[in-house]
Amino acid sequence: MSYTPAEVDFLAEHQEEIAHLDLTLTKASRLKDAEILKAKFGEYGRAVMELVTARSSGKLPHDWLMDADSAQQATPIEVAAYRTKFLAEQGVRSVHDVTCSIGTEGYNSPLDYFGSDLDESRVRMARHNLSSAKIFRADALTTTTTADVLLADPARRAGGRRITRPEDLVPPLPEVVDKHRDKELAIKCAPGLDFSEWDGLVTVASVDGGVKEACLYTPGLGSGRRAVVIRGGKLDVLDDHADNLPDAGDIGSYLIDPDGAIVRAGLVQHYAARERLHQIDPRIAYLTGERIPEGTSGFPFIEKVPLKRLKSVLKSYDAGSLEILVRGVEVDPDQLRKKMKLKGTRPFAVIITRIGSQGIALLCQPRVSSSEDNYAT
Repeated sequence: MSYTPAEVDFLAEHQEEIAHLDLTLTKASRLKDAEILKAKFGEYGRAVMELVTARSSGKLPHDWLMDADSAQQATPIEVAAYRTKFLAEQGVRSVHDVTCSIGTEGYNSPLDYFGSDLDESRVRMARHNLSSAKIFRADALTTTTTADVLLADPARRAGGRRITRPEDLVPPLPEVVDKHRDKELAIKCAPGLDFSEWDGLVTVASVDGGVKEACLYTPGLGSGRRAVVIRGGKLDVLDDHADNLPDAGDIGSYLIDPDGAIVRAGLVQHYAARERLHQIDPRIAYLTGERIPEGTSGFPFIEKVPLKRLKSVLKSYDAGSLEILVRGVEVDPDQLRKKMKLKGTRPFAVIITRIGSQGIALLCQPRVSSSEDNYAT
C-alpha cells in the first residue's frame, strides 16, 4: 500500500527510531507488531509497518524509503549498475529516468542522473534515497529533457495480470517512443514481451537464475540481442555475434538447462557455440555436451526413457526423490511426481521434453555444479 506525502515525510524524519525497532515480522506476529507500532507512532504506525516489511526483503539498501509495491517492482541494483556501465561505454553522460519510482536506477550512478515520476510520494522517496534535488514530479509522456538518454519503465501489470503486448503497457510503448522520438531511449519491459520487431538492441537480464527484465535500446545505442547473466555477483554477457552455430545432435555426458535470460534473448545456439555444446533438438532449449559450463550446473545423463515406461524404470533404479524439468511437452511436474509413487532411496532428475515429434523422458543423476571433474579447460 502506497504512502501519502505526509507519511513519506514522517518516515524520513524518524529514520533513527525506525532503524532500531525490535520486531518479529512473521505472519504470526503481524498483529502484535502492528499494535506496537500504533502505540509508538500513532496514525503513522501503518506506514512504519509497511516500510519495515518492505525493507525486510533485503533487495534494496537498508536505509531507503520504500513501500511493498515499489520494492517489489524495483530494478535489481545489479541490473541497474550494468545498464549504467553500458550507457557510459556508449559515451552517455546524462540520463533522465522518466518513471524513476524510488530511484533505483540512480543508485551510485556515475552519470548525471535526473528522475521524474507522476507519483508525488515516490518522488519524495527518491529524493531521500538518492540525496538529490534533481528529481521532480512529471508525466512520462510530457517530460522534456536535455539528457543524452531517456530511461522509461512502463507498468508491466494491469488488474493483477502481466502485460505481454507493447501497446498495453502503461504508458503504452509506442506512445513513449513517439513522444520522445528525438531522444535515444532505454525502455525496460517484461522479459516475456514480444520484441521481435524492435530495431535496436534488446538485452534480457537475469539475477541468480531469475529473469528480471528486457531492456529495449534505440539503434543509436546498439543493435542485436544480448543476454546479461548475473550470478553470485559475477557478470556474464552474451551477444548474438557468433559464427558456425552448432546443429542439434546426440545426447552427450551432461544435459544443461541454459539461464532464462539466454533463452528469452534467443541466444541458445550462441551460448552453445561459446561453450562447446549443442541442442538435443533444434526447437528445444536444452543443451548437451561433455562439460558443464563454469559457474553453472547440469545433469549427468543416464538414458532415454519412453514416458509410458518412466514409472517402472524409476522403480528399477530405486528412485526416492525426483527433480523434474519440463519443456516442449504438456506435463505438470507435481502431478507427474505423484503418479510415479516413488518409494526408493536414491535421488534422480528427469527432463521431460520433445525430440523430433516424440515426447521423451531423459533420466539423469541429480544436478551437479561445474568443477574440475566435469569442466574441460
